[in-house]
Amino acid sequence: MHTQIIRVLVFSLACIVSSAGSAEEQKTFAWLHEVKFGILHHDTGGLWSGFNRESGVDFNLEAIFSPHIKFLGGSIRPAFGGSANTAGDTSKLYTDIRWQYEHTSGVFFGIGIGGAVHNGKLHFEQHDRKALGSRVLFHIPIEIGYRLSARTSLSVYFDHVSNAFLADENEGMDTLGGRFGLRF
Repeated sequence: MHTQIIRVLVFSLACIVSSAGSAEEQKTFAWLHEVKFGILHHDTGGLWSGFNRESGVDFNLEAIFSPHIKFLGGSIRPAFGGSANTAGDTSKLYTDIRWQYEHTSGVFFGIGIGGAVHNGKLHFEQHDRKALGSRVLFHIPIEIGYRLSARTSLSVYFDHVSNAFLADENEGMDTLGGRFGLRF
């Protein structure tokens, strides 16, 4: 499944970037607000989950969709994404409702809540793998960044997945890294 997730992420990114040129092509993607690509440290210790067991780097791809609701000076939008781990550890697909506030200076902040599915371990079997307890987990992303232009941005991205103690085992997992955004 790891190789398939990586292939899907790379293919999707290539298709989106190659078609983001002309105004005609951009109209085709009117339902798509922004695409973000990131490189994340997998299972970062010392954050929300408290410790790490797994290793590697995650490639992250996320689509943020155009339909939105204005709320508290920002916008709430649906998002769908995935992170593929390069070391063969846990990879995930997720969907969120994301609120993002953008300041006129170009600085932005986003936070969300959603769900994720993963291919990791459910129960403790190995010392180098997290016991996540459930195949479906809560997904909480937080992002802060800077808009380089009307269409591009750089950001620091954090996300946490866990089952919120709805299962016996709940080691949780955090990722942290950087992302590049491309708006349509």
